[in-house]
Amino acid sequence: MVQQLHDSSRLIEYPETDDQPMTESDATRTYMIYCISALQAFFQSRPQIYVSGNLFIYYEEGDSKQNISPDVFVIFGVSKRERRSYKTWQENNKVPAFVLELTSKSTKKQDEETKPLLYGQLGIQEYFQYDPTGDYLNPQLKGQTLVNGEYQSIASQTLPDGSIVMASQVLGLDLKLLPATATSFRPSLIAPLTRELRIIDPSTGTQLLTYEESERSRLQAEQEIGEAQHQVEQAQQQAEEERLRAEEERLRAEEERLRAERLAAHLRSLGVDPETLT
Repeated sequence: MVQQLHDSSRLIEYPETDDQPMTESDATRTYMIYCISALQAFFQSRPQIYVSGNLFIYYEEGDSKQNISPDVFVIFGVSKRERRSYKTWQENNKVPAFVLELTSKSTKKQDEETKPLLYGQLGIQEYFQYDPTGDYLNPQLKGQTLVNGEYQSIASQTLPDGSIVMASQVLGLDLKLLPATATSFRPSLIAPLTRELRIIDPSTGTQLLTYEESERSRLQAEQEIGEAQHQVEQAQQQAEEERLRAEEERLRAEEERLRAERLAAHLRSLGVDPETLT
């Protein structure tokens, strides 16, 4: 009888998709891709940190309904590899330490009410929310950290340039809302006063880039270095040409001086004072 139960449990399917659209808008997809890719790039040298998003996380073996699918999440202490889904009982019961949900019209109630309760029960240390369109969440970025089993708000800081920064102690990074005037990749349908989200490394003050952005930055840096080297080489070549011209002028002048001295000596040998000829 026990064997039958064991066999039947093995037949439980853990779906890898719910066959629903991944996101509701270009803005949501843009920020999901940015956050996942930027965090993957930042942690790429640390093999025991897994960054993903929009992936089913099953947290109770034998019950496929017990799952979550955060937009962006980071798990510490598990191998960095591709997964079709994540099952906690196969991963030493590790759950995300950091979760970011991109709030939309259809997810606002869950993001604000249902998920904090469940994420707290699962032991997810930090839970952030960001509204890409600025229509459903006020403030546009929220952060909470788990203290004694309950979430407490993470304080934000407003910088002199108007940016708003919220620290993630778990990641050692800052989540930053740019001033409302910044428009680096804001889709045209987003409200004008929407603040864009960036992830910042506070140790350097630099913005985390996606792999694509890093590659573009690397290629641009190489191009700029190449152009600078070309300019240096041109300047060196020009300086060398000017040195050669100056040397030629000096040699010509020296040759003329010597010719004049020889002529003067010849005239004197003939009894002619060269100065009387001038």
